[in-house]
Amino acid sequence: MQTSKAQFNSDEPAVPAKPKSARRRARELTIQGLYQWLLSKNDFSSIISFLEEDEDFAKADEKYLHRLLEGILSGHLALQETLETYIDRSLNELSPIEYSALLMGLYEMIHCIDVPYKVIVNEAVEVTKVFGGVDGYKYINGVLDKMAPKIRQHEKVTP
Repeated sequence: MQTSKAQFNSDEPAVPAKPKSARRRARELTIQGLYQWLLSKNDFSSIISFLEEDEDFAKADEKYLHRLLEGILSGHLALQETLETYIDRSLNELSPIEYSALLMGLYEMIHCIDVPYKVIVNEAVEVTKVFGGVDGYKYINGVLDKMAPKIRQHEKVTP
């Protein structure tokens, strides 16, 4: 199979990446904070102190980051219990990134009613693509799509 020279022309400028929104950055930091919590069991203030050192912290929606991280950490037992009804394996079998993304997505579906479920699913998938394994985002997408019709009954959820 031959490839054309145009496909690999290094003289063409790369398409610049679309700047990340402040909420996307908040979600990425939330995943990093949850990852730290899962591995170290550090408390909220220790995790926030660590995250404040990240170069992207100033670009994040700090209020939303606090809302997500505090809400997930304080309600993690109830979130875990709900999550277990939607997954096909034990929580211990999930990677820390998958687990974190599912906790975040579930928390947002339940508590962030102002955010459409499609945005929640998309954001969890995109963050998992950044931090997770090769196909982890597919699992996140499937589980959150399964949750949405039951949790977001007030929205028109299309399977």
